[in-house]
Amino acid sequence: MQIDKEDLDWAVAEDLIDANVAEHLWQAWLLRKQHVPKFNFANVAYYFGALIVIFGMVFFLTLAWESLGGKGIFAIACIYILIFAMTGRHLWFDRGLKVPGGLLTTIAVCMVPLAIYGFQRMTGIWPYGDPGSYRNYHVWVKASWFYMELGTIVSGLLALWWIRFPFLTMPIAYSLWYMSMDLTPLIFGKNEYAWNERCLVSFWFGIATIVIAFFIDRRIRRSQGDFAFWLYLSGLMAFWGGLTLMNSGGEWERFLYFLINLFLILLSVVLRRRVFVIFGAMGVIGYVGHLAYTVFSNSLMFPIALSFVGVLIIFAGIQYQKNYTTWELWLHRFLPESLLQLLPKDI
Repeated sequence: MQIDKEDLDWAVAEDLIDANVAEHLWQAWLLRKQHVPKFNFANVAYYFGALIVIFGMVFFLTLAWESLGGKGIFAIACIYILIFAMTGRHLWFDRGLKVPGGLLTTIAVCMVPLAIYGFQRMTGIWPYGDPGSYRNYHVWVKASWFYMELGTIVSGLLALWWIRFPFLTMPIAYSLWYMSMDLTPLIFGKNEYAWNERCLVSFWFGIATIVIAFFIDRRIRRSQGDFAFWLYLSGLMAFWGGLTLMNSGGEWERFLYFLINLFLILLSVVLRRRVFVIFGAMGVIGYVGHLAYTVFSNSLMFPIALSFVGVLIIFAGIQYQKNYTTWELWLHRFLPESLLQLLPKDI
């Protein structure tokens, strides 16, 4: 729940709190939240500029860079990393500018795979053969990118140990997602593998990432920064992608897929994470589409029954909105305290 100045003004008007106490409380909150990113022009400029640098130097690197050779790429990437890291450190520690300092440090971490690529191109060390130019890193799934992903994760963790900036989890999360796709040949020890093997690795890797995100979410209050969001997102991409693309056997397996996605939607309420709703809803809609176009393709009643179910869900949402406090108290009485303590804290 977010509290604005208008809420305190309302409490003062209702004689629930003294005006001086409200003002002191508001100033204390502003001081506590001064380093939390806000949606204003300065922060929009910070993040937009950082994304321009990241996309320019990481995603949109041209083939002309390949002419520099491994040594040239490695040297330039290391210079960029050093400049961004030292500037980020200066802004964070010396100037007290947490957001731009953290973003520059994030850019330095995002440059790590390019430096590792240059080193590998220079030495010829590839786990599974030469994967091609660096621009393929974000396009093709290949086991030879593994060292680049591992190096990014390690450097990101070191940067997080250095400064506590939530956006640093973004390159870590995406490297974990990439790794979930590139690990299959290394795990099975062969170049040729079945499609379901890749999906299975992605599925379990995604579950492991979600569990890690859950423990981070539980340990660090969200008022201190959302350190778990990007890990939840990458974990769900790997888990849901592997689950969705896996070749299912029959209708019972597809129904199980529907139940898992329904569980993701319910889990979003428990964990208070909207990202679970997005993936769960896509899975549920996909299953309903399968029923409409395959199982009940010639049924007149299916659209009517589906509309009825949708109306029931809307009605259930209304009842939940009206009786949220009562149901939450009932849940706290029904569930054991040990289980309630496991849930992430919202503040």
